[in-house]
Amino acid sequence: MSKSLTYNFRVMIIENQKEANHELSTIGCDVEGIKIMRDKYTFYTIKIKDLSPTQVNIIKQEILSLGGEAATARGAIDHSIKKSDTIISGTLKQIESLINKLSSHKYFDLSKIGQAIKEALRNFLAEPTLFKARNLSINLKKRTYIMGILNVTPDSFYDGNKYYDYENAIKRADELISLGADIIDIGGESSRPRAKLVSEKEEIQRILPVVKYLAKKKKCLISIDTQKSKVAEKALIAGAHIINDISALNFDSKMAKTIARYNAGVILMHMQGSPKTMQNNPLYKDLIFEVISYLKKSIEIAEKTGILSDQIIVDPGFGFGKTITHNLTLLKKLKELKILGYPILAGTSRKSMIGNILNLPVDKRLMGTAATVVLAILNGANIIRVHDVEEMREVAKTTDLIVRV
Repeated sequence: MSKSLTYNFRVMIIENQKEANHELSTIGCDVEGIKIMRDKYTFYTIKIKDLSPTQVNIIKQEILSLGGEAATARGAIDHSIKKSDTIISGTLKQIESLINKLSSHKYFDLSKIGQAIKEALRNFLAEPTLFKARNLSINLKKRTYIMGILNVTPDSFYDGNKYYDYENAIKRADELISLGADIIDIGGESSRPRAKLVSEKEEIQRILPVVKYLAKKKKCLISIDTQKSKVAEKALIAGAHIINDISALNFDSKMAKTIARYNAGVILMHMQGSPKTMQNNPLYKDLIFEVISYLKKSIEIAEKTGILSDQIIVDPGFGFGKTITHNLTLLKKLKELKILGYPILAGTSRKSMIGNILNLPVDKRLMGTAATVVLAILNGANIIRVHDVEEMREVAKTTDLIVRV
């Protein structure tokens, strides 16, 4: 460093309005001045797919006129291509001004694009508040919630055969509650790659006694990990609150109506293919866009059948039709799922992505899991699905304080 450099500097990271307010107030800015300036200190980049050359050229002109930036495909300017994506960037103030400009356009669906940007930005900036499941609710603004995994299966990748019989299962359920689980996710069919399929009858026989036991205790939310509507219905009748559907309502056409009928919550998870095929060379052109698009379609199915918006959780599906690079990218970019406007669940616990990084067997992946849980919470996860409830509860509590500083 030059000895003549006598000024003190700080290259700042300002991620939201709250931080902008704080930093501006620390240097003694006028209160009214802060209100005017704070939106100029937060910066956003938005990608919009499959627009016409006319649309992207007008959007580019408008954002450039406001001092922002826009990129389009090379052939958009001379209309030598039919479609182009665009990436626009600017301060919150500039993006909001762009929305207003587009909303005043009468042609080329620009007003609709403006409204879509407005909704996407509103979802991204908002924090989910309540999640409701039947007669219960949780306040998502308070902290990260812990979903404890209870597989009553002989072949799950980590705890298979540990809790297959009833006595061990209910003992483990009590233990998960005592260790701090807010939700217990009961699975009667393994969804690991190439796992053996289980009949509805067998799946019901596995999960139902545990559901009935937990329903009587009334100590936690009960989630059922199933793709089958008949299994879901039996569990809901017995007292379950949430259906965790790894197919995101795509496997069983009756699932959405079943969930809506019982006013239950639903977890919609992204998966490419099925458990049998999902790890056979998974490929994506645009991973984040494809995950978001898939979940959007499932959200539409849910809401059309009467499942309310505050009863929906989304899950990017770590390990379900993804390579290690896909999983790490999803974890790094998890916050982008906030554009959907729903709480995010992250399930990375002891998965092969961690084993591949550390070259460790499943029973040695606790610390690797902790690292992924920290990053998931920092990037917007509201619920973490884990095997190690006590340890991850401590990780979540510590990380929550960092996020909420």
